[in-house]
Amino acid sequence: MDARQLKYFLAVVDAGSVHRAAELLYVAQPSVSQALRTLERDLGSLLFHRTGRRLVLTAAGHALVAPAREVLRGLDLARATVEAVDGLLGGELVIASMPSQSVSPLTDLIAAFAAVNPFVRICVRAASTPGDVLKMLTTGDAELGVVAASPTAAALPGLEAMPLETQRFALLGRDEAALPPADPVHPADLAGAALIVGQQGTGMRRVADAVLRQAPGSRFAVEVEHREAVLPLVLAGVGIAVVSDSWRALAKSAGAAVRALDTSDSLEVSLVSRPGRLSPAAVAFHSQLESGR
Repeated sequence: MDARQLKYFLAVVDAGSVHRAAELLYVAQPSVSQALRTLERDLGSLLFHRTGRRLVLTAAGHALVAPAREVLRGLDLARATVEAVDGLLGGELVIASMPSQSVSPLTDLIAAFAAVNPFVRICVRAASTPGDVLKMLTTGDAELGVVAASPTAAALPGLEAMPLETQRFALLGRDEAALPPADPVHPADLAGAALIVGQQGTGMRRVADAVLRQAPGSRFAVEVEHREAVLPLVLAGVGIAVVSDSWRALAKSAGAAVRALDTSDSLEVSLVSRPGRLSPAAVAFHSQLESGR
């Protein structure tokens, strides 16, 4: 058993087929199939049930997934640690972030980190919900995560969290005339409004649902999973958006009108990571936050 076999095994697990795994790995399909057969022979167990082109994990296959990910993480960590002996002159830091929090506070955090560590490549991967962030950290697709959740939400299992900030909610309109004059705006003042809302499972959607209940005649004009489309839709006059405070500066710079929303709801934003050793780049990112407190 070697690292290449484990890498190919996990690629098949994540891709769902040998064909797709080979495409993602940029190798020939027979190479992946041969690696799986060799791994199964070395372990003395079948890892997949083969039904036509479909591969379904056996009990032994399920048992191998977590240890295989740990082995590959350990190799990546070892490589990054050696490369950082003379300072962070390269390497990669992968951060999973929910969309609104990638606008703020992540933008400022990355700017401060990049100013000190300009040669570290930073990759921000989109996660729609806290559960998506948890999955990316668990599978090793990201090393750090930025999540926003209700103060009453349960902590993400198996992760360590560093609180960053508390965010309230706001309304975006195409211009001043599109929003009620009061600031903050009470939900009842949005009677008859067309609302642009986020997808189920997000804080934006939770608050928008509450507005809908309190504002007679209001309706969801657009439900959008692509959070980057929210501001263009507002500026096009499609409706009023319910967003977190992280959007304020960007919306104002684009010419949109902004009002605070009169709600007791809020979001607690945290940086999360798996327990254990982190790469030098992730350690430096953590240290930057701690020194800024």
